[in-house]
Amino acid sequence: MPSKNRLKTNSENSYYHVYNRGVEKRAIFQDRQDYNVFLKYLGEYLLPKNEIKLMDLLSDPNTHYSEKDRLLKLIRLNNFSEKIDMLSYCLMPNHFHFFIKQISLGSMHKFMQSIGTRYTMYFNRKYKRVGFLYQDIYKAAEVKTDEQFVYLSKYIHKQAIPFQPSSYKEYIGELHSEWVKPGEVLSYFPKTNSFLAYQSFVEKEDVGPIEQVLIE
Repeated sequence: MPSKNRLKTNSENSYYHVYNRGVEKRAIFQDRQDYNVFLKYLGEYLLPKNEIKLMDLLSDPNTHYSEKDRLLKLIRLNNFSEKIDMLSYCLMPNHFHFFIKQISLGSMHKFMQSIGTRYTMYFNRKYKRVGFLYQDIYKAAEVKTDEQFVYLSKYIHKQAIPFQPSSYKEYIGELHSEWVKPGEVLSYFPKTNSFLAYQSFVEKEDVGPIEQVLIE
């Protein structure tokens, strides 16, 4: 059986804890701009692409040439809005955690390759460096039980609270980003006060039965 942190079962409608960190455990986010760029890239990959609007802007004679270059890149960009759901995430200085749903066959690998390559190009250009940014190909473990499903989101959010970027605010009703999908996890909590119930759940210290999906 493959090591749990190498498991990438290629099946549809499956859930995964996905992780990667910097080469030699070095920082992959060095300032607030780095976090914001990474989050912007996630949104561009995971939000539905409005190609009609993009083409209208591209053909508009009033659109500046530099903006047209950006629009062309967006049109050509891979889009995973119907292939990947981002349930939870957190970004730490030298690593990140995703809790994702792979909707279509093989989409997780393509998504991770796309975000990894694009952010590496940005990072190397900004910091005038060359070479690999991550220590290895991403690691993943499949989430198979209801307990793992709920507790994994808690584990990810507790890594980031209170200062690191994460999807936690989406889960307690303080923020709404269309590309973050908290609904499936929150459906396990009372509908009348799911935000408060989830917040109380996260604040408790118990880790839960998630050893098989933890990745270091």
